[in-house]
Amino acid sequence: MANRRRPRSRLHAVMRCGLLALLVLFVYWDNTALRTDSLTYTSTALPAEFDGLRIVQLSDLHNREFGEDNARLYRAVEQAAPDLIFLTGDLVDEYAEAPVPYARAVGEALSAIAPTYFVTGIHEWAHGNAVVEEIKTALREAGVTVLSNQCVPLERGGETIFIAGVDDPNGYADQRSPADLAAEIYQNGADPFWLLLAHRNDRFAGEYSLLGADLTISGHGHGGIWRFPFVGGVFGTQRNLFPSYTSGFYADNGASVFVSRGLGNSPRVIPRILNRPQVAVITLKKG
Repeated sequence: MANRRRPRSRLHAVMRCGLLALLVLFVYWDNTALRTDSLTYTSTALPAEFDGLRIVQLSDLHNREFGEDNARLYRAVEQAAPDLIFLTGDLVDEYAEAPVPYARAVGEALSAIAPTYFVTGIHEWAHGNAVVEEIKTALREAGVTVLSNQCVPLERGGETIFIAGVDDPNGYADQRSPADLAAEIYQNGADPFWLLLAHRNDRFAGEYSLLGADLTISGHGHGGIWRFPFVGGVFGTQRNLFPSYTSGFYADNGASVFVSRGLGNSPRVIPRILNRPQVAVITLKKG
């Protein structure tokens, strides 16, 4: 009897090994295969000249490389044919040994495709204030517009919208507040269409949604790291279960936010599950 059972046991062992290998391959693919998602934001307030404006948002890269020197990532961005590119924080990782050269290389490649805008996230500030300033300088020298609690106009055909960006709350203690930034935009009775780049998705409901931006664009949530059908994201960046605002459009206090699932993870030993790295392509439409 023992001799009859042995071949079956070996078959089961081979099947288990095969399933394990398939699982490992799937997780690897799930963490390295870029996914480009096309989305539309419609607003009656959008000036007609900006109807059809295409934005590529990249968030939470954490020093990842997609292909040699990020060639696959840049190819995906270029194929999306963006008018603008937004980098919404955690471009570098707090454990990276060379954050500044990485930031410079990414900035040079993206700004060669389309005008690129950057705001800091948590991980930039984890390197300390001096390194943050080096990162910002490197990005500016690479042609990127760094928004440190600032807003800039964007003009088309005689019409103007504003792009504003806030530094992460981990920045300077005396930094300008988001409310002060919004007040500048609305000075002299102006009521323009404006976009707000702000890294932290979990500050939208209680703070950013109250500023008046037509659309806030954020990251930080990593899509909930693991995503399951009918459940959504499983793990929050604050170590909470089933977090809110992890992927896509949300509304609160009459305001809208788009949250990217991001591209990387930190620490990398925790894999993304059913949550492929995202290149988000947002088209603005006049409703």
